[in-house]
Amino acid sequence: MSEDQAGGGKRRVLIVEDDVMIRMLIEDMLVDLGFAVAAQAARLGEALAAARRPDIDVAILDINLAGETTGPVAKLLAERGTPFVFATGYGEHSLPSEFHDRPLLKKPFQIDGLKRVLERALGRE
Repeated sequence: MSEDQAGGGKRRVLIVEDDVMIRMLIEDMLVDLGFAVAAQAARLGEALAAARRPDIDVAILDINLAGETTGPVAKLLAERGTPFVFATGYGEHSLPSEFHDRPLLKKPFQIDGLKRVLERALGRE
């Protein structure tokens, strides 16, 4: 999907995060950066369903959702060719081994870090 097709020229983001306050913070930052939030998910099943949506341009995946890994969501997005970044407070060692090349957003983060990692995922750096 081109930028022009996605909601008035805005890239549409899937946020997968189980902490409601962090999810709200990410949403606010994305809006400030000119992105649109296409979907949000707090549980693995919700995230898998949202990852199948055709209107997702990029996704932000918390690695750990209440004890479950988002590895299956990452695999689905990779199969679909949808870029994504991981968000974690645990460091690079927590990334699923097959996705060590994916951008990582280390918690806590600021808006400039979010912007950088999304640009990398979207191939703009």
